[in-house]
Amino acid sequence: MAYLDPYTVPLTASKAAHLLRRATFGPTRAEITAFTGLNPGTAVDQLFANVAVTADPPPPIDLTSTSPTYKQSLISFPFNASKSGEYGVHLRYWWLGLMLQQNGKPSVLEKITFFWQNHFVVSQNIMADYRMGYRYLKFLRDNSLGNFKTMAIGITKDPAMLIYQNGNGNNKEHPNENYARELQELFTVGQHDFYGNPNYTESDVKEAAKVLTGWMVSNYYLHGSTTFGTVFGRAVHDTSTKTFSAKYGNTVIAGRSDDTAGDVELNELMDMLLRHPETPKHICRKLYRWYVNQNVTQDIEDNVIIPLASFFSSAQNNYNIKPVVEKLLKSQIFFDDRNVGAIIKSPAEYLVGMGRFFEQPVPDMMSDTPAFVNYIRFFLWGMGGMNMELLNQPLVFGYPPYYQVGYSKNWINGSTITARRGNSDSIVFPNLQIKPGYMLGIDFLQWIQKIQPNFPSVSTTPSITPDVVLAEFSKNLFALELTDTQKNFLIDAVLMNYLPRVEWQYELNNYRNNPASTSAQKAVRDRCATLMRYMIRMAEYEVF
Repeated sequence: MAYLDPYTVPLTASKAAHLLRRATFGPTRAEITAFTGLNPGTAVDQLFANVAVTADPPPPIDLTSTSPTYKQSLISFPFNASKSGEYGVHLRYWWLGLMLQQNGKPSVLEKITFFWQNHFVVSQNIMADYRMGYRYLKFLRDNSLGNFKTMAIGITKDPAMLIYQNGNGNNKEHPNENYARELQELFTVGQHDFYGNPNYTESDVKEAAKVLTGWMVSNYYLHGSTTFGTVFGRAVHDTSTKTFSAKYGNTVIAGRSDDTAGDVELNELMDMLLRHPETPKHICRKLYRWYVNQNVTQDIEDNVIIPLASFFSSAQNNYNIKPVVEKLLKSQIFFDDRNVGAIIKSPAEYLVGMGRFFEQPVPDMMSDTPAFVNYIRFFLWGMGGMNMELLNQPLVFGYPPYYQVGYSKNWINGSTITARRGNSDSIVFPNLQIKPGYMLGIDFLQWIQKIQPNFPSVSTTPSITPDVVLAEFSKNLFALELTDTQKNFLIDAVLMNYLPRVEWQYELNNYRNNPASTSAQKAVRDRCATLMRYMIRMAEYEVF
C-alpha cells in the first residue's frame, strides 16, 4: 500500500464517522448519514469548504448579566483589569461554543486551530490579558490552514506569546532565552530527530535569543487602555552578528540597527529554521499523531512522515498547511482499519463529541445568552475536571497526554475516569435545565417514538424488539464494531436485567397504549438509560 495515495472507496457509515471524528470534534448522526456514500476526496473537500461558514464569527462578549457592558464585545470597551479573569473565561466559552455548533456545516477549522493552540501554547491564566488572548486565538484560527512561515513569524510577534514566553523582556542588556529555546525545541525543528539526535545546540538558543531582542508589548494589562499591540524597540535590540552551529549550516545573521532590524532578522531566522531538514518532519509527525495514530514506527517514518514532509517543504507547496492536511485526511493510511479506533478521546473529543452526537442544540450566544452560559458551562468545566482546561495548558509543552510517553492513554486515570463517567451520566440522566423547556441530555422517549413505526398505535404495528433498540442506540456510537457476544450481553444483562426479552415488548406496548402514564414512561426510559449508560462506559466508547 502506498500510504499517502488517495483512498478512493466510497465512504461507509463507519468510515464517514471516522473521518468526521478525527477532522472535527465529533459528528452528529445526521452528518454521518450525509457523508456516507461520498467519495473520500469529496468528503474531505467539503470539510475544507465549510471553513468559510464559521471562519469569521462575531467576537466573544461580556456574558455577565449584571455587568454594564453585558453582551458587548470584549474588545469594544476599555480594558477592565478587575474583570480580566472573568472575561478570560468568557473567551473560553466563545471558542467552545464554536466547537460545538458547526450548524450542519462540519469543518476542519476548530480541530486544526486546537492543534496549533496546543503547538504554539499560550496559557490564558498566566498571560491574563483577555484582549490579547482573543487576538492570539483569532490569529491561530485565521492562519491555521495558511502558511507555516507566516504563522511562525506572526506568533513570534504576538503580544500574548511575548508575555507568556517572557519575550517582552528580551533585550540586549538582559537577554531572555525562553522563546528562542521553545521556538526550536517545540515550534520548528524539534528537540531531537526520529533517532534521538539533537537538532540544535545551546549556542543556537543563545544566538536566536539575540535575534529576537527588542520586541515589546504596549499597554499590557493596563486598566482603561483602549489599544495594545507589539512594537519593536531598536534601542534595545542586539545589533551584533549572530552565528549559528553546523546544525544550521553555520548560518550567519548580520546584526542591524535600523527600524527594520527586528523584522529582517526574524525573517532570516525563520528561513534558517525552515531550511533545517527536521522542521517539516517535526510538524508532519505531530499532524500524523493528531489525526491518524500516536505511534510513529520506522515504517510510518519512512513511508508517511518523510514523503509528507518533503511535500510540505517543497518549492511547489512552500510550507502551506492546508494541502498537507488535505493529503493526510484523503490518504489510504488515514482510512486504514488499523487506525480506526486507535486513539483515546481527549476530554474535548469525549464531551464535545457527546454533545454533538446526541444533538444537543447550542443556544445562540447573543439572543439566548443565559441559556448559552448554562449550556457551555457544563462542557467547559466538565472538560476541566477531566484534565483539559481550555486555553490553559499546564506547561509550554501543551497538555501532557499529547507529549508524554503513551500519548492519548494518559487521558485515563483513576480521577479522570470518574469524571468522564459523571459527565456522561449527566447526558444520559438529564438533570441540568438550560432554559425552560430544555433539559440537557438524551430524551429517550422521543428517540423510541422515532424508531417505533406507527407510534403509538399498537394495533397496526408490533413493538420493536430489543435487538432493534440496541442497533439504533449503538449505530455509529462506537468506532469499532461490537461482537455478537457483546450485543447479546447488552440486551440480556443490561437492557433486560436477565428478564425474558419479550418483557421489553410488554413494557413498550404499555407505554404505547398509555403514553401519558408516568409509570409506563419510566419503565421504558429507565431501561433505555441503563443501556446507554453502560455503552458509554465501555472501553469501546473511549476510543475513536
